[in-house]
Amino acid sequence: MKLTDCVVMFLTKYLHDIRGLDPDTVKSYKDAFRIFIPYASQYLEKKNKKINVADISTDLVIDFLDYLETSLKNGIKTRNARLAAIRSMARMILLMDPEDSEVARRILNIPSKREPKPLFGFLTQDDAIKVFESVDLKRKEGFRDYTILHLLYDSGARAHEIAGLTIESFDPKEMRIGILGKGSRFRIVQLWPRTIDLIVKYLSKYREKPQHIYRDRLFINQRRQGFTRHGIYRICQKYLKKTLPESRLKSLNAAHCFRHSCAVNMLMNGSPISDIKIHLGHEDIKSTMIYLKLDLSRRREVQKRFIKYTETILSKDPEIDEIIGWDNKEELLKWLDDL
Repeated sequence: MKLTDCVVMFLTKYLHDIRGLDPDTVKSYKDAFRIFIPYASQYLEKKNKKINVADISTDLVIDFLDYLETSLKNGIKTRNARLAAIRSMARMILLMDPEDSEVARRILNIPSKREPKPLFGFLTQDDAIKVFESVDLKRKEGFRDYTILHLLYDSGARAHEIAGLTIESFDPKEMRIGILGKGSRFRIVQLWPRTIDLIVKYLSKYREKPQHIYRDRLFINQRRQGFTRHGIYRICQKYLKKTLPESRLKSLNAAHCFRHSCAVNMLMNGSPISDIKIHLGHEDIKSTMIYLKLDLSRRREVQKRFIKYTETILSKDPEIDEIIGWDNKEELLKWLDDL
């Protein structure tokens, strides 16, 4: 089989029709072959359309991976992702092209490169409160940002999951929200009373009127469009920079640190690891087990203030009362003028 025909079958029929992978994964695999095919052409001194699957040797693939690291300066994580794309195609070959099965087996034997596991950064409960308090609620977008930050911390959702939320996914009566996560897996997450209150208030008073195409999106930006994950990331980065020293910021991923913080907070409150796995939408519990490595021996001492904070509703928050009252300033000033 020609390599180009094999890649087309892989990206269309196999990934979409058989595996049912989400578009982001397909795009990532497509990017891998956009680099690999020209490299194989140069390595084999053949035109793209002349390369057969049988021409793909382990030496070629290993040289390609070295090229990614040395010439393109890709990190180990990106290098392993490109290899994952090639190995996924090899699994398709085993299933659909028995003649090239030996080539596929050799590719599948190529191991991923071990990468150092970085320490994940999370916000302490005091840090989280300081970040929330850094939002200027008198600014036009302040209440929206305040709501997004609370929802990130409460739900443990990823940035792209928050960006993709719809109004229909929010159920204030049941105090929960539906989140579409990785691999098109859907999960229901229970929310704190404070977060529910914030979303309800945002929808009734502070949500921009969206362009028609974005009318179902929960969060709308100042251009009257739905947010992207980069937009959510920028909001997080803005308030973290206002609150935390530079030395702390180095260990934090601006949006993802809220997800880690949610998991740590659940662990401190005594939630079983299985509940944390479901809440975060992890496919493999091994991803959740990393939180068990933390030393949380002082957890009871530091969590009382935060529990009290999350259980409060907006009517008890003087800062929220102030901004809600300030919305009626024109009516108030007119009344004073008439005295």
